[in-house]
Amino acid sequence: MSDIQNGNVNTFTPVEANSPEVDPVVAAFQAGSLIVYPTEAVMGIGCDPDNEAAVNALLEIKQRPVEKGVILIAANYSQLLPYVNDNAIRPDRRTDIFSSWPGPNTWLLPKSSSAPVWLTGKHSKIAVRVTNHPVVVELCNKLGKPIVSTSANLTGQPPATTTEEAKNVFADSVFYVEGEVGGATKPSTIRDGDTAEVIRA
Repeated sequence: MSDIQNGNVNTFTPVEANSPEVDPVVAAFQAGSLIVYPTEAVMGIGCDPDNEAAVNALLEIKQRPVEKGVILIAANYSQLLPYVNDNAIRPDRRTDIFSSWPGPNTWLLPKSSSAPVWLTGKHSKIAVRVTNHPVVVELCNKLGKPIVSTSANLTGQPPATTTEEAKNVFADSVFYVEGEVGGATKPSTIRDGDTAEVIRA
């Protein structure tokens, strides 16, 4: 069993997940739990992008207004297609966008008609990234979809960079995926898919 009890804190190690049993991380994800996991630069906290209650819980714990929207992180671009209007991406921008993936590059792309409003807020675009972090790639492939990605910290506090730091913040209120952050020194760059304007360096 890959679920490790550490007090009341659930942790999950992806490399142990080849059991025929239901993976604890999948069960937690489907139940609407918030999940803390390593990303390229910091620990991230996220949830099922299609679960409105889970996203609202995430926004509440982060004290982040829904109008601002959130980032989706995926193992491959195909996982993002339900949320992105691929046909509306400018042809002259496609090479720059897709050649930057996988990697720590987030793009604001036209949202699909079915993209939930709780992901995009007041915006006509959705923030998406294809990651090359092995733990997140395995996590998204296991879940079969992207995961909401935001830094694991409370508003105004520095992001956690280890699982232990995240546990000091969130205790047993979330589910933990073990792993180390990548070598990036700052969160992903965010660019506008139409103009390539840097929104966050």
